[in-house]
Amino acid sequence: MTDTTTTTPYATTDREPTDAPFEGVYPAMTTPFTDDDAVDHDQLAANARYLERAGVDGVVPVGSTGESATMSHDEHVAVIETVRDALDDIPVIAGTGSNNTAEALSLSRRAADAGADGLLLISPYYNKPEPQGFLDHYRTVADAVDLPQIVYNVPSRTGESIPADVTVELAEHPNIRGYKAASGDLNLISEVVERTRDEAFAVLSGDDGLTLPVLSIGGTGTISVVANVEPERTCAMVGAALSGDYDRARTLHHELSPLVRELFAETNPIPVKEAMHIRGRGGPRVRSPLSRLSADRRESLRELLAAYDGHAPGALDPTVADPAATGDAE
Repeated sequence: MTDTTTTTPYATTDREPTDAPFEGVYPAMTTPFTDDDAVDHDQLAANARYLERAGVDGVVPVGSTGESATMSHDEHVAVIETVRDALDDIPVIAGTGSNNTAEALSLSRRAADAGADGLLLISPYYNKPEPQGFLDHYRTVADAVDLPQIVYNVPSRTGESIPADVTVELAEHPNIRGYKAASGDLNLISEVVERTRDEAFAVLSGDDGLTLPVLSIGGTGTISVVANVEPERTCAMVGAALSGDYDRARTLHHELSPLVRELFAETNPIPVKEAMHIRGRGGPRVRSPLSRLSADRRESLRELLAAYDGHAPGALDPTVADPAATGDAE
C-alpha cells in the first residue's frame, strides 16, 4: 500500500498520518461506456488521473458505482488494469464481491494479479446468510488472497445487514483491514468503531451524507460517490475533520450537501454519471437495466454544478447551490 495522506491543496495541512490501514478519500469510480456499450478505457484512465491530481487517497473501481454487476469478469479485470496503469502513486482498491463465494474468490485472485492494492467485498446479496455464513465467506477470500480487504455493508442493496459481532470477529483477521459503512445506522457504525479500536482496522463512510458524522465517531475516511464530481471539496472536508477542525469540516459538509442529495435522487450511479458528463468526464450512458437520468433532473443538476464552479472549497454559500434553503425554489 502507498502512503494515504491526503495531498489536496485544500485539505488541512496539519493532519498527521496514522497507522490506519485506510484513511482519507477513496472515490467509488464510475465505469464510462461508449455509445456501443463497451468500456471506454481512454476516458476511464483520464478520470483516474484527474482524481489523483485532485489529491484523493486512493480509488475504488468496479464497485456498485462502477456497475460491476453488469460487467463480465474479463471486463472487470481490464478496468482494474487500466486504472492501475493510469496512476502513479495511490492505491487501487478493487471491488471483487459476489453472493457466490467461489466467484468472489476468483475475482479477488484475478484482481490481485491485475495489480490491485486492496479489495472491497460487498456482503453476499440475495442469499441472506447466517452469521457463520458471513464469517466463512469473508475468511475464504482473506485466507487465500494476501491483500488488505474491506468488508462492505450495504443492506439497501444486499437485503441483509452484517451483524456487528460478525464484523468485530472478522477484524481479527490480518488481511481484513476495513469496513465500508453504508447501512445508514450510526448506532451500528459506532459499535463497530468502538469494538475494533484495538485492531488495525479502518471504518470508512459509504454514505456521502453521513461522512462527517462517521468521522466524528472515529471513522477514518470515505469511499465516496460525490468525490468523483467534487474531489477537492471532499478531500478538504475529510482532511479538516481528521485534523480536528470541525468548524471547517461542517462548512464543507453543508457546501456538499445539495450535490449529495442530487446525486442520490435516482439510483446510483445514474446521477453521478450525468454529473461527470456535464463536467466533460465521459458520457452519461449506464448499462441496462438502469436508464439515463430523467430529463427534468438533468437541467437541475446542470444548474447546481454551475453554482460550484469557480468557488474554492469553503467559499460557497450553500444557499446559492440550493435555492430551497432560502425558500426561493419554484
